[in-house]
Amino acid sequence: MVTVIVSLTDEQRSARAAFAAFADKEIAPLAAGFDAEQKISRDVVHTLAAAGYLAAPVVERTGGGGMDLVSYGLLTEEIGRACQNLRNLVAVEDMVAQSIAMWCGAESRERWVPAIRSGAVVAAFALTEPDVGSDAAAIGMTATPTSGGYRLRGTKKWISFGQLAELFLVFATVDRQHTGFLVERDSPGLTVRPMSGMLGLRGSMLAELEFDDCLVAAADIVGRPGAGLTFVASSALDLGRYSTAWGSVGLARACLEASVRHAEQRVQYGTRIAEHQLVRRMLADMVTEIAAARLLCYEAGLSKQRGDADAVNHTLIAKYRSSTVATRTAEDAVQIHGAQGIGGDAPVARHYRDAKVMEIIEGTTQIHQNLLGDYARRLVRQR
Repeated sequence: MVTVIVSLTDEQRSARAAFAAFADKEIAPLAAGFDAEQKISRDVVHTLAAAGYLAAPVVERTGGGGMDLVSYGLLTEEIGRACQNLRNLVAVEDMVAQSIAMWCGAESRERWVPAIRSGAVVAAFALTEPDVGSDAAAIGMTATPTSGGYRLRGTKKWISFGQLAELFLVFATVDRQHTGFLVERDSPGLTVRPMSGMLGLRGSMLAELEFDDCLVAAADIVGRPGAGLTFVASSALDLGRYSTAWGSVGLARACLEASVRHAEQRVQYGTRIAEHQLVRRMLADMVTEIAAARLLCYEAGLSKQRGDADAVNHTLIAKYRSSTVATRTAEDAVQIHGAQGIGGDAPVARHYRDAKVMEIIEGTTQIHQNLLGDYARRLVRQR
């Protein structure tokens, strides 16, 4: 294990060991199958729930939850090391559960948060549309007031676990005000179309959602009209970026560990390739960049726990660096494995495909560069 420990508590060290053991036993043996079959099993959702790993950082007003954010980062690193599809599942469930816990009334909180935490309900976060990705403010879905509620019309696309979910957190505009809604799968007017053949995260069961005058009750608004992006989506996406950052570190670790094992065993020109200087250069870059990325994730977690004004930017930095490190590390891992790294059943091939997705979800690398460029300018002006 490549590790950098900075002031972890005894409880956090113990939790990290438990997370790693769980990932090795319950998740890693399933990862290749989820990728090949392009779906996860409902059983693994219940396994995660039974371990207390769904909605773990979400504090319910009725009690429960509240894993500290550094421990949560360590959890997502270990799950991400074993399987990015399940790391993505945990992130999505946490994003929706947190949104409900923070912005909904007591009836919705008491109905949905425990159900998500127990694995009885799978939730999905529905923001992106066929023509709307990073520019979330441009969403075209509309919600028209009607007697007792709203009628949703529009399409959402690339919705993780949309094929499996019983509950969707959907974003639409009400008189041009961005607003979040809870929509149940069996709502009349909602059609779910499975998507397959993705580059990476193939087991994340993506779907396209079509809303054709889908009726939702007024009580199903998350927060209030107009709070959809500024408050609901932004806080959820911040948690998603944090998970993606730590998960990217886990993915990079998996690549490094596979590369070291292969390089120690593979013999070319009469010597193990681990003795070749150019292979050692790749391993050196991997171990160094993973250590640096983990430190950025750790700082982001501490920043969130302290309530720092710059916590969101610290998460942006961690996600930007970790996701790009994951891509470079996965690329080098495939190179070290050579022909054995490009086969359909090669773990590093799966990691390579998943790593590229990490640079796209929760904000592309280029969006992060733009935001962090502005942040750098503000920092300098404030000196």
